Amino acid sequence: MLSIDDNCSEWTSRTVVGAFHTVFGLWSVQTCIQGFLLTHKYVDDTTLSEIVAKSATFHMQIYCDVVVQQSEQARVNINGRKTKEMPIGSISKDPLPHLMLCGATVDRVTTFKLLGVHVSSSLKWTDQIDAMVSNAASCLHFLKQLNRAGAPIRDLLHFYTAIVQPVLEYACPVWHSGLTAGQSKAVENIQKRAIRIIYGEGDYKTALIVTGVDSLKNRRKILMVRFFNRQVLANNALLHQLLPERPDSETIRSLRNFQPFHSIRTRTNRFLPYYLDNFT
Repeated sequence: MLSIDDNCSEWTSRTVVGAFHTVFGLWSVQTCIQGFLLTHKYVDDTTLSEIVAKSATFHMQIYCDVVVQQSEQARVNINGRKTKEMPIGSISKDPLPHLMLCGATVDRVTTFKLLGVHVSSSLKWTDQIDAMVSNAASCLHFLKQLNRAGAPIRDLLHFYTAIVQPVLEYACPVWHSGLTAGQSKAVENIQKRAIRIIYGEGDYKTALIVTGVDSLKNRRKILMVRFFNRQVLANNALLHQLLPERPDSETIRSLRNFQPFHSIRTRTNRFLPYYLDNFT
């Protein structure tokens, strides 16, 4: 379906290795669940992921062959040089057969940039934060040049919120809950430097009150809640199917304090503050 303003086209469906849920607009996502295979489609970028249980068979090569075959039928060439393989979890400790794509071996990597986000096989966000902080720090050079040229404070603040701040918040619902205290501080230091450039030396918290700018950590929390309410919690949201089941109505009425979703067990306390109870 293509949606422009209030005008919507008819729904169309395509089948690639299974049934897809497709939405087209400024962004498109296709998700296929067939067994333990997940296929994620974003415009012209396709990602295949497979959940391999212990002592289970590795089927990714079969799925890759099917994608290549369907691409040839659609007269679309797959760029083998940009195709990467990244094992995640305990499976990376065991040697797996290398994937073959169009007669060439797929490179196996430990980090990969997917849609502007640096994903690591360790599921840590060190590479993402380092790259993001570096890009944002380079933007501060232009903020300094505007300050030296005598630009008014209002324009300097507008430059920061329009150019630098989006770099520090790109895809933050993905990585915010996995940040360490040091990584969160490193991101916040960029805003501290920007405020110092605009207003000079002074107390950071006082400057935030004067400018009406919130801390980046608080802004990320707000963005996460907004993303969850719009893209996950809504019944017509594409990611709504990922939510756990809600308790039945009889159970809810019998409890004084109830949780909207069934709780899950976690191994770390860092995951708990960002679970569903804080969004509903």
